[in-house]
Amino acid sequence: MPELRDRTLPLTVRASANARRRSRFHVQAICLIMPLLLSACISMAPAERVPEVVAQLPQFYDGPQSYDGTAATADDYKPAAWWRDFEDPTLNGLIDDAFKGNLDIAEAAARTRRARAQARLARSALFPAIDANAGASYSDSSLAGSAFGGLAGGAGIDRLEIETYSAGLGASYELDLFGRNHSDLKARRADAIAAGSDLRAVRLATAAQAISIYFEIVDARQQIELALRNSDVLADRVNRTEDRYQRGLVQSFELYQVRQQLRDVQASLPLRETALNSAEGSLAVLLGIYPEQLRKKLPGPLRPRLTFEPVPQGLPSALLSQRPDVHAASLRLESARHSIGARRAERFPSLRLGGSIGGQGGTPDQALSFGTNWAASLAGNIVAPIIDGGRISANIAAARATYDERAAIYARTVLNAFREVSSASAAYDKNRQRYGLIMAQHRDAKASLDLQAQRFQSGVGSYIAYLDALLAVQRVRSSLSAAGRDVALSRLGVHRALGGDWAEHDSAIHVKMIKTSELPKAKGEAQ
Repeated sequence: MPELRDRTLPLTVRASANARRRSRFHVQAICLIMPLLLSACISMAPAERVPEVVAQLPQFYDGPQSYDGTAATADDYKPAAWWRDFEDPTLNGLIDDAFKGNLDIAEAAARTRRARAQARLARSALFPAIDANAGASYSDSSLAGSAFGGLAGGAGIDRLEIETYSAGLGASYELDLFGRNHSDLKARRADAIAAGSDLRAVRLATAAQAISIYFEIVDARQQIELALRNSDVLADRVNRTEDRYQRGLVQSFELYQVRQQLRDVQASLPLRETALNSAEGSLAVLLGIYPEQLRKKLPGPLRPRLTFEPVPQGLPSALLSQRPDVHAASLRLESARHSIGARRAERFPSLRLGGSIGGQGGTPDQALSFGTNWAASLAGNIVAPIIDGGRISANIAAARATYDERAAIYARTVLNAFREVSSASAAYDKNRQRYGLIMAQHRDAKASLDLQAQRFQSGVGSYIAYLDALLAVQRVRSSLSAAGRDVALSRLGVHRALGGDWAEHDSAIHVKMIKTSELPKAKGEAQ
C-alpha cells in the first residue's frame, strides 16, 4: 500500500498563488465592468418628425365678438375649474361626486397604474439582477467496488457520507451598448404619461357629461312646471270658451281649437316626465349610484347661473397642447419612435455579464464563514443574431408601421381639436345671439301681459285676452328655458374643446335662468 504523504504546499507558495488568482480576477472584473461606462451611449431611434398637418397648424384661432360688441383678448385665458362659473353648489357637488364614483374614471385610473408599473418594469432592465442562494446536499454511498474500496475497507469503513452546505450571491447584467433597454424605457415612460393624459381626458369628459345632463334635468323640470301652469291656464280658457259657446258668443271651431291646445299640453307631460327620468338615470350611472340616491342630491329648485363671457379673439393654437387627447396622441407617437430604436438595436450583439460569490463547507457555519471557504466566479458572453427567420426585420417593420399609424392619429386628433374649437366657438356665439333675441321677445310678451292685465282690471279688456297673453308669455319662457340650456351646453362645448377655461369676467353678462316660481298665476294675477 503506497504511503500517504502530506502534499500541502508551503505557506509562501500558497500565498503567491492566491495573489496571482486575485490579480487575474481583478483584471477580468475591470475588463468586464468597463463597458458599463459606455452602455446606452448609442440610440437607434429615428429623429423626431412632426406630421405635416401639425406643422401647418394656424398660429391663432379667430374668435367671434363678445355678446356686448367688445372683443376679448388671448391674455384673458386662464385654465381653471370652469364649471364653478355656473355658481351652482348642487352642480359642483355632483361633479365632485362624479370624480369619486365614476366607473370610467376608475377604469382609466387602473390603466394609468398599469402603464406606470410597466414603465418601472422596463426600468428594471437597466440594473443588475442580484439573487441570494443557499443550498444543502447529503449523499450516502457504498465504497464497495470503488477505487478506495480496499483502502477504506481495511480501516473498517464501507460507506461514504458527504454533507455540503453553500451560501452566496449571484448577479447577472446585460450591458445596454446600443440603447435597446433605454429606448424601451423611454417608450414605456411615454405610454405611462399618455395613460395619465387619458385619465385627464376621461375626467374632462365626465365633468362635461355631468354638466350636460344636469342642464337637461334643469330644463326638463322647468318645462314640466311650465306645462302644468299652461294646462291650468288652458283649462280655465276652455271653461270660459264653453260658457261663451253655450251663450252663442263663439263658434264651435274656437271651442275645439282651445280644447285641442289643452290636449296637446296634457299629452306633452308624459313625454317630458319620461325625458326627465331618463336624464336622472343617466346622471346616476355617471356618478356610480342608483337613481334613488341621486334624488337626494337634487333637492328643491335648481338654479344654475348662465354666463355669457365671449371666447377671446386670438387664442394661440398652442392651447391645443393642454387638451388631454392631443397630449396623449403626441406622447404615443414619441413612444412609437423609441420602440423603433429598441427594435433596431436587436440587430446588434449584446454583452451579458454574470458572477457569483459565496462560501461552501461541510457545516452551515463553514458555508457562512468566508474567510477561507469562499469562492467567486465572473463570466461574460457576447450574443449576436445571425439567422432568426426574419423576426427582427418583421419587428422593425411592425414598429415603423405603428409609428406611421400613430402619426396619422396625432394629425387627425389635432385637426379635429382645431375644428372643435372653431365650431364650438361659433355655436356658442350663435346661441348667445339667439338667447338675446328670445329675451327681447320675452320682454315684449311680458309687456303685452301687463297691458292686458291693466285693461281687464279697468273693465275695458276681456279675461280671455288676458289668458291668451299669459299663454304667450309662458310659451316664450319655455323657449327661453331651452335657449338657456343651449347656451350652457354650447359654452360647455367650448370648454371641452379647449380643455380648460378662459376668464373675461369684467365684460361678462350674467343672466339667471327664468325661475318658474316667479311666473304669475292666472286667477291670482287677475284678481
